[in-house]
This record gives sequence, structure tokens and C-alpha cells, in this order.
Amino acid sequence: MRIPAHAVCTAIRDDIVSGVFEPGGRLTEEVLARRYGVSRVPVREALRTLESEGFVTTRRHAGACVAEPTEQEAADLLELRMLLEPLAAARAARRRTEGHLKVLRGLVRLGQERARRGQGEDLRSLGGWFHETLAQASGSPGLIALLTQMRHKLAWMYVVEAPARPVDSWAEHGAIVDAVARGDAERARTLAAVHADRAAGAHRPRPTVSTSQPAVNMSSGRH
Repeated sequence: MRIPAHAVCTAIRDDIVSGVFEPGGRLTEEVLARRYGVSRVPVREALRTLESEGFVTTRRHAGACVAEPTEQEAADLLELRMLLEPLAAARAARRRTEGHLKVLRGLVRLGQERARRGQGEDLRSLGGWFHETLAQASGSPGLIALLTQMRHKLAWMYVVEAPARPVDSWAEHGAIVDAVARGDAERARTLAAVHADRAAGAHRPRPTVSTSQPAVNMSSGRH
């Protein structure tokens, strides 16, 4: 059975994000095809997709290589996420379904419960599911795709520290859902912006992010 290119793309992307393939490393079609047990055709398609996403670059005489993100690029991406997540929350307030609300409330309930009990090992994955569901509730395919791609790239470029007060973080999630449930787009936008700004302060560039360009100062005005 032919494995589709998107599945190969996901596998290569996951290996880049997890550090199996280091920045600057070569990605040869033959080696990748052997690693994933596929032909070179879906590998070639996957590499084109990953190049368009910024995970892969093509160099003369070297072919496809893992991209080497700079600190400037990482900072720009984090700032862009801080702009798009509030937009997604505002659109979710106008377009969410009862199904979205049910999932969001369930995630908040679980997150708040685990935060109170100090069960931090589950909170990161719950937070990821929360933001993914909120983006889905926006009903905007282009916005959903952008936020999904950014989540992958931020996980590649940054180490994210756990919030010092996870109970407060999940209280913010709950307030966002309340605003979305009421259809209050501006309130949802404002709350999501505050939450995204605070979350940005927990991001620390990974050692693999190049410092060849100056970083944007993301801490101005953050308390």
C-alpha cells in the first residue's frame, strides 16, 4: 500500500522538531525513503512541502538540508503567533459550535483539576489541545493551517518553561472559553492577547537557534 506524502511529511517534520535531524544536516531522498520504508516519490513531495513551511532548505551541491533558524526568525514567529491567536479567539466567538464548546470546557475542567493537584506532566499536552481546538473553532481554514504550522515550528525553535502558576494559566483559559461561549469576540480577543503575551515570556530559544542576527525584544511591557 502506498504511503501518502503527507504521512511522510509528518514523520520527517516530527523528526526535525525532536532533533533526530539537526539544523544544517543533509536530507537525502534515498536515506529518508529507507528510514520510513517508502519510495523516493513521497519523500520528494514531502521535502517540497517542508521547504515551503521553512523546515528545509535546498543548497547548491548539497541538496535538501534541515533549515537553520535564526534568533530573529524565531522571535518574529513568536510575535506573529501573539497576533494570530487573539484573532482565532475572536473568530471562535462568532463561529464556534456546541461541539467545540463542549471540548473546550472539558479541557479547561481537566486542566484546572490537574493544576490544582500539581499534576504538571499532563498540562502541556492539555494546553496544546486547548489551543488547537480554539483555532479549529475559528472556522478559518487558512488561519488554522497557519497556527498549526507555527506550533510545530515554535516547538522546534523554543523550549517552553512550565508556568510558575499553572492554576492562573488555566483560569485564563477558562475566561477565554466563557467569552467565546457568550459570543463576545472583543472580550475573547483581549483575553487571548493577554494570555499569549504571558505565555511568550516562557519561551527560551533552543541551542540550535542561531544568534547570527539580533533578536527582537519580546519582553518590553511584560510583567
